[in-house]
Amino acid sequence: MAELANEYTFRSYIFFWSGQLFSLLGSLVVFFVIFIWITDVTGSASMLALGNFIFLIPMLIITPFAGVISDRHNRKTIIIIADSLQAFFTFILTLIFIFKAAEVWIVFIFIGIRSVFQSFHSPTVGAIMPSMVPKDKLGRINGINYFFTGLIQLIGPAIGATLLLFFPIQIVLWADVITYFIALIPLLLIKIPSVCINLEQSKKNSFIKDMREGFAVIRNFPGLMTIIFIAMLLNMLIQPFTVLMPYFIKVVHSGNNFILALLEMILQGGMIVGALIPSFKKKWNNSIRTMFIGIITINIGYLMYAIAPIGAFPVMGSGAFILGLFLPVVNTIVLTVVQKTIPKDKMGRVFSILNTLVMVASPIGAIISGPLSEIFGVSWLYFYCAILGILTSIFAYMFTGLRHVDYDKDINGNSNNVNEEI
Repeated sequence: MAELANEYTFRSYIFFWSGQLFSLLGSLVVFFVIFIWITDVTGSASMLALGNFIFLIPMLIITPFAGVISDRHNRKTIIIIADSLQAFFTFILTLIFIFKAAEVWIVFIFIGIRSVFQSFHSPTVGAIMPSMVPKDKLGRINGINYFFTGLIQLIGPAIGATLLLFFPIQIVLWADVITYFIALIPLLLIKIPSVCINLEQSKKNSFIKDMREGFAVIRNFPGLMTIIFIAMLLNMLIQPFTVLMPYFIKVVHSGNNFILALLEMILQGGMIVGALIPSFKKKWNNSIRTMFIGIITINIGYLMYAIAPIGAFPVMGSGAFILGLFLPVVNTIVLTVVQKTIPKDKMGRVFSILNTLVMVASPIGAIISGPLSEIFGVSWLYFYCAILGILTSIFAYMFTGLRHVDYDKDINGNSNNVNEEI
């Protein structure tokens, strides 16, 4: 296929991407204030966990198929439809709050609906970049995108908390509708290149066949199934941290919305700083060992959060920063190892499978967070999850043989020089 991207499409993409950052900001503000409302109204960790579970389940089910749909249909149309419907249902939810008819079960329905639209929106936006950004600029744009996305995630909760200090939730919800129109302007003005697909070939290369080939590659990749299992388990263990944070800060530690937003900002700040580390670190002496050290350090930050005395927000802030600092390092190492080892023609389906398998753990971790917190208490649940994460990492490194796998070579024995480039 001929190269679609050029300087003109690159400038169009920057215009489009800028609008999408505003859309992300509006979504984050709404997500934050909705879960604050659930915390304030119910005072229940189980309800908070259930809300997160409802948000994650549609994404888990739809995302693998949404990627295929975005490849076979007009991506601009998909984004417009997904964004417009999400803004419309947010507007309906705003009216429900205005007329004081909001109930927790109604809000849960809207959380699920918004998740459906985001499941189509995210992979479609991600698929647009290679068709509009020249290959020599992809690495730089990926880094810039990661930085600004982290920055938006940093300020989103802070904006939501600040707005709630001055306005009721029915006013704050308008943020999503306003940012929708800001994002819509560049989307309507630019042209997104179409990626032509041979329909007959698409029928031959069915979704199921592609998935089977992806699984075959994963089975032949030494140690990859172990990495996936570790990622799934750790993703499940980290869910209570994110799901129960509003309850933990506001109920257990008697904090307020400002403290909650500040701690989330510290977490995101750590992730932004952590994202810069791989940019300066050009060579890891042992990527797998570094990955496990990073995972253990993440759980040490988690542990600091758990054992912090009541009201010791600086201790929790330190733990959140450490946790956030090493997450991008671990993710970058895993991502680069896979990118350098998996055959290029099977990369897409393998990443789709990897993302889906890792995502499976999220709703499980979310739904069990509530009941387990009722049994053990949130602080002890955090403590147990952190300790289990540390012990799992040590066991996996010492007894699975993963540390002996040579990731300098791909599955065909070709040199990759992974450790020199990540």
